[in-house]
Formats: sequence, structure tokens, C-alpha cells
Amino acid sequence: MAAFLGSVAATLAAEGLETFKTIAAPGAFRSRMQQDNLILVAEHQGQVAGLIELKEGRHLAMLFIAPQWQQKGLGRQLLAAVLPHARGDEVTVRASLSSVPAYQKYGFVCQGEVGQVAGLVFQPMVLALHSVSQSQVVPAS
Repeated sequence: MAAFLGSVAATLAAEGLETFKTIAAPGAFRSRMQQDNLILVAEHQGQVAGLIELKEGRHLAMLFIAPQWQQKGLGRQLLAAVLPHARGDEVTVRASLSSVPAYQKYGFVCQGEVGQVAGLVFQPMVLALHSVSQSQVVPAS
């Protein structure tokens, strides 16, 4: 939630904030875990450092990194951990406008126009899985 509040919340209207609070509620995560979703959490000393959610093997529903862990390769590591579970030739994401540059670094490209659903503003993006090399996803040692 801190990653969202620090980078995305300021760009949204009240409707978007309420939508995100609903999506990020513990009960909502539990419900989605019972569906065709893979949720991976990175922890450090008992605290959530990052989270990624792959929906139906084809769509990144969430990728958040705690502010103190950003720019340290954790997003790449989470993406590398989830991509082997992807089904099909591509993975899509509805990226918050502030996260577009990060997704571009991971190899995603913009696809279509900026959209809005339930107050959440996003840029549709896609990652062609056949074009992803390990060096793009996994940080160099």
C-alpha cells in the first residue's frame, strides 16, 4: 500500500483511491488467491518488500514494490519469478501512468490509448514473451 500511496495515489480522484483500497484489502487478496491467480510476495525481515499478481496466466494485475526497495532490482526478480507461469505468447498490464517507464525497462510496450476504469487511470501495455531474454528480466549479478 505504501508503494501505491507514494507513487500512484496523488494522480487519482477519490473514486480511484476507493477502488484501489477495495482491490488491495486482505479479503480481496484471499478471494483472488482462490481463483486462477498467482500472487508472489517478497519479504524482508517480516515486512512486505514487493508483490506481484498474475491473473489467469496472462495479465499482471499488480506489481508493487515498497519505496525503500525500488530501484534495487526487486521488480525484475518478481517478474522473473512469475513469467514462467504465464500461458500464451504475451502478458498484459494496465500500468499506472507513473509506472510506464519501469514496465518499459522490463520490455513491455504501450498498446493503445490511456484508459480509465472505476477511477483508475492506466496505460495498456504488453510483453511479448518470445522476445524476453533472461538478461532483460533477471538483473545482472
